[in-house]
Amino acid sequence: MHRSILLVGALTLGLPSLSAQVAQDLTSPRGTMFTFLDAVNAVRDGDQAAIGTAVATLDLSSLGVSATSNEARQAARQLWAALNRIRRVQPSELPEAGSLGASDTLFVYFPRAFNAEDEAIRSRVDIGNGVIALHRQSDGQWLFSAQTVAGIVALSSALSPLPASVQVDEEALQAPAWVIQLVPESLRTNSVLGVRYWQWIGLLVLIFLGVLADFVVRSMLSPVVRRVVRSFGVEVDPDAMTQLVRAAGLFAAAVLWLVFFPSLALVDAVYDVARAAFGVFAVLAAVFTAWRLTDLLGAVLIARAAHTDSKFDDILVPLVRKTAKLFVIAFGIIYGAQTLNIDIVPLLTGLGIGGLAFAFAAKDTIENLFGSVAVILDRPFEVGDWIVTGDVEGTVEELGFRSTRVRTFYNSLVTIPNAVLVRATVDNYGRRRYRRWKTILGVQYDTTPEQLLAFTEGIRTLIQRHPYTRKDYYQVWVNDFGPSSIDILLYMFHEVPDWSTELRERERLLVDVVRLANKLGVQFAFPTQTLHLVKAEPGEEPSPYQIPRGPSDQQAMRAGSIAAKEITRDQPWRQEKPKPVDYGGVDPGTFNDGGDG
Repeated sequence: MHRSILLVGALTLGLPSLSAQVAQDLTSPRGTMFTFLDAVNAVRDGDQAAIGTAVATLDLSSLGVSATSNEARQAARQLWAALNRIRRVQPSELPEAGSLGASDTLFVYFPRAFNAEDEAIRSRVDIGNGVIALHRQSDGQWLFSAQTVAGIVALSSALSPLPASVQVDEEALQAPAWVIQLVPESLRTNSVLGVRYWQWIGLLVLIFLGVLADFVVRSMLSPVVRRVVRSFGVEVDPDAMTQLVRAAGLFAAAVLWLVFFPSLALVDAVYDVARAAFGVFAVLAAVFTAWRLTDLLGAVLIARAAHTDSKFDDILVPLVRKTAKLFVIAFGIIYGAQTLNIDIVPLLTGLGIGGLAFAFAAKDTIENLFGSVAVILDRPFEVGDWIVTGDVEGTVEELGFRSTRVRTFYNSLVTIPNAVLVRATVDNYGRRRYRRWKTILGVQYDTTPEQLLAFTEGIRTLIQRHPYTRKDYYQVWVNDFGPSSIDILLYMFHEVPDWSTELRERERLLVDVVRLANKLGVQFAFPTQTLHLVKAEPGEEPSPYQIPRGPSDQQAMRAGSIAAKEITRDQPWRQEKPKPVDYGGVDPGTFNDGGDG
């Protein structure tokens, strides 16, 4: 029986159940080939169930898709298009079941070795490694091979310049059944720029549905995102949440377009362009969404880290966020290349070959990267610490992959490569438990010994009672006779987390020292000189000062301690230890009743 190709375009989106009108014979290459041809002819005649029969002749293992997928139907259409441009299929060209031996497992239909017709085709077009072959499966059935299915799109595209063996209106036959039933014939047969009228209308409708999906997703997702962020108990920039919702809306539109555009049944170059455009948009929308999600999660984690005692998370969270963004970009490039059918394997191979040269060129960058890892593991400083390294002194503001940024006290920003920090000596003032303070208090020479003892003992009591002072070691003694004052040494330590709190507590102590001096009648000395003119009377001798006994010294010191306790008894910080200075809250120059000065 002589059969020729009468073929149909891309298979429709109906369910690919097997057609009852098409006999399925997969016992030989000839049976499989004409089962496929009969199926596509049945599709042309309106039997949509024949789609399943056509797809059933394909080995889809190389595509990794199901028989119901659009990729499977497109493979069948491309196979038909390739066969239609090679030649009419003659039954005599294909072996039957009885002519095959047990060792015959592969039959190559095109290109056949030493075949003049096939060589003529190869001389006109470059088919590359394209092949149409049938392979016997383990169950004895013959299917178009996995290699054929994997390369059929490229082969069909390469053969497209050749004339068709059978002139069939491919684009008209490609319309799905619902289009044939609902769309007027004029919209199905007329075209502009190779696209049918109904397809143009479908594109507009699809774009509108994407915009609608974008709006719906934004409206529904916005309150959800805000509620989830608030559940973490932190405040985040509202713009970060808005950007995430906007990106998610674009991604929803992209998914809708990518899923439903195959229903427009575009063919050949138009289909490839549309698939690439929608695919690239979907990849960009996915990258944009993942990027904004990373920003929002990073902002939430940074806000949470600010409420913890450890500063390690203040360093770790920004680094993790940057790493996640690098992965997002890498995956976006990979999937974007796949969408555009760009083979990245040669590129990766080239990077492997040029890896040594790249390593030399990026030596400093790699060294700084490992330096950042070493800094994180060794933790010589944390964000917010006051450090001195080399000629740089300031507060650590950010630790990055390549460098660390230090804000100096004259408000400039210094960038230090991490490789330098690994080798440099870092003096971390932020890690000090105690902050030393030494000063000299000069009192007038007319201060009595009892007043001096009372004053020094009172200062010691103040140190014992103040909230941020070191209680186990301090020195307060009458220390020297200065040119214009009796000098009292005050040497003590503050146990505070930062410099601002240290200055506040130093002020608190100094004010109480002044109060103590006023209460005891002690006068601070000025750098002055007093000239005494004494006219000696005959026979007068100065009476010597009566050296006090021991109990008088104890009484003076007791009086000083009592005075200090009276000064501090009603201070608000006696009830609650003041918190460290926070410039984001109360003015650090004020002192409220809660002790949060």
